[in-house]
Amino acid sequence: MNLEELQGHLEPDNIGSAPLSVRMSVISILFVAIIYAGFHFLTIDQLTQLDRHEKKEIEIKSEFKVKAGQAAKLQLYKEQLAEMRASFGALLRQLPEKTDVESLLVDVSQTGLASGLEILKFKPSAEEKKGFYAELPITLEVIGSFHQMASFISGIAALPRIVTISNLKIEPLKISGNKEVEQGRLQMSATAKTYRYLQEDEQ
Repeated sequence: MNLEELQGHLEPDNIGSAPLSVRMSVISILFVAIIYAGFHFLTIDQLTQLDRHEKKEIEIKSEFKVKAGQAAKLQLYKEQLAEMRASFGALLRQLPEKTDVESLLVDVSQTGLASGLEILKFKPSAEEKKGFYAELPITLEVIGSFHQMASFISGIAALPRIVTISNLKIEPLKISGNKEVEQGRLQMSATAKTYRYLQEDEQ
């Protein structure tokens, strides 16, 4: 069979009268083309979806492991939260309310006097609001011995309310009018800070 005869048999109107080998070849080519088209348009898309789902599965498994670990520690977290709330509540109780601030100032002043210090300056400054609490700075200047000052700091630490000491400066006391140092006497300047809890309307 020459090329012209083959082309004649391959025309759609003459394909039925073509030899069996030609018909089988055409059928094979069409079958392969259909399989390829089906694979390309259906299977490739399914493989892409499968790959996407496999990646998603890995992400979900990783997320599950993290959440399972958190769930296993949930009871421990609850206990820690309860402890933190109790601790926070205890700290809040150490912050005076507005009505207690004056008595606290008296306590700080009396602690200084009980320690034997000579108080030169005891000046509460303006209250500063900071979130859920307010800070009340007190400028202090006192004269006394080292042991008296240590007793004062210790007494402040023992108060039932929170009081902090900052900007502490201690230097030898000079005799008034000259540069000579008064033996064993010191002058201390510091800022004592006390705190109070702010009510919701104040916050």
